[in-house]
Amino acid sequence: MSGYGRALSVEVCTDERAFAELAGDWERLHGACPSATAFQSHAWLHSWWQSYGSPGRLRLVLVRKGGALVAAAPLMRVRRPLPALVPMGGAITDICDVLIDDEVAGPAAGALAGALAELARTCLVDFREVRPGGAMERVYLCWRGPRHRMPDSVCLELPAVPMDELVGRLSSRHAQRVRNKVNRLARLGIEWRLVRGEETDAALRRLLALHRLQWQGRRMSTEHARPRFLEHLVRSAAPMTRSGQAAVMEFLLDGTVVAVNLNLLSGRPGGLAGTYLYGFHPQLRERKVDVAAMLLHASTEHLASVDGHRVLSLLRGDEPYKYRWHPKRVVNQRLLLARRRTAPLLAAAIAEAGVRQRAKRVLRREADQAEQAQPADQQ
Repeated sequence: MSGYGRALSVEVCTDERAFAELAGDWERLHGACPSATAFQSHAWLHSWWQSYGSPGRLRLVLVRKGGALVAAAPLMRVRRPLPALVPMGGAITDICDVLIDDEVAGPAAGALAGALAELARTCLVDFREVRPGGAMERVYLCWRGPRHRMPDSVCLELPAVPMDELVGRLSSRHAQRVRNKVNRLARLGIEWRLVRGEETDAALRRLLALHRLQWQGRRMSTEHARPRFLEHLVRSAAPMTRSGQAAVMEFLLDGTVVAVNLNLLSGRPGGLAGTYLYGFHPQLRERKVDVAAMLLHASTEHLASVDGHRVLSLLRGDEPYKYRWHPKRVVNQRLLLARRRTAPLLAAAIAEAGVRQRAKRVLRREADQAEQAQPADQQ
């Protein structure tokens, strides 16, 4: 490609205004990175930074060739629990990664690794939630110092195929049950529509209002109720909808919106689509609507109408209801990189992760024992 004949240059951007001005270059690079998801789009990351970033912590590693941006690592500096460079996106981002132009993948990954080594003189590089096959794996393989790979969150994935094909993967008895639930949607008169343009903001506000209503009286993620999350979602989704990186769906019953769903899309053929967040009115439960089947039915219809995606991810979490669709279990990775002088930080991070994992196993075992001890009529 033109402009790729010159040497690579690397810079570290710490200026928030310069980050905003990178939008055009960033999106060109996003389109040239096969493993990129919507979570690596400029709209998502820059909006996240506006809601969650801290002054003085921004560290964008940018690699250029002939003036063209060919790799980028969206990072921030943290001090707790250990001094580290971590990916932007935080707890509300299901998949984290760097961006590398596939045309110059090898040299660009090496340049990123070298730049990270310079930044990591006094801290650890702690890169969480990397999907298998992500571009950050190339950087990990180029790393010359101490490193460690460990499992992170579980994501469940389905093939992005029409609903009939998904149902065909099930047992005949289960398949018929799902068909009956889908047919019930038609009998009740539930319709769905794709939200466009200026309606996006209002639809996302309805989504979060319905999400709170859906969880009323039960424990929900506290972050989903905070103003900064609403601001991030509204600010990022409009440009992502225009670029094909997001799809907001509204579901109507008797002319009233009873559910809203947000899917995040890679924005390119063959990429990954993910069901990110939804909210629904409790009356759907009263009408015996299978909300998961309703959302999946609409999502597969929509994906069939756009350039083909290979994967429909249910994103993080292995809740039992997801397994009825026979998904593929995909485990994200946590990639830890250190220099020799910061090897003790690497050891501390590995030990801390082990303690957390053991504590989770104990809590899960106790929860399972408590459930088994319940009388049958209370389960």
